[in-house]
Amino acid sequence: MKSFIRIGVTGAVLMAGPAAAIAQDLAKGETLFRRCAVCHGIGDTSKPVGPSLNNVIGRTAGTEESFASKYSKAMIAAGEGGLVWTVEEISEYITDPRKKVPGNKMAFPGLKKEDERADVIAYIAQFSTAAAAEPGEEEAAEPAAASQ
Repeated sequence: MKSFIRIGVTGAVLMAGPAAAIAQDLAKGETLFRRCAVCHGIGDTSKPVGPSLNNVIGRTAGTEESFASKYSKAMIAAGEGGLVWTVEEISEYITDPRKKVPGNKMAFPGLKKEDERADVIAYIAQFSTAAAAEPGEEEAAEPAAASQ
């Protein structure tokens, strides 16, 4: 029950925009993101190992254009099956990536602590236009993000 409440609060904070995301521990999120940054670029940084996490919230799984040829068949199939990276889906994925999308290429074992996942997601959300949209305006904020 606590995890649903935490995810709901995180989602509400993120929907209110980057300034409200400060309610999570962004400094801790940035520090924890260093584990992700080994493979994933964000902001002005790009990495060849994993897809960019800019505008990941609202993006269909397996569709980040600059990484298209490197996705696993499993991740492409997950996206074709309807997986869109919402706060909830990202939290579930980074808990146990191999359980959420069996056969994906991500070697990361996962973040098991709920507060750490919330902090990382709040940090990542700063780089997602859909997360900064007002509630109810996610689709209007960046229609192309959903198809990336």
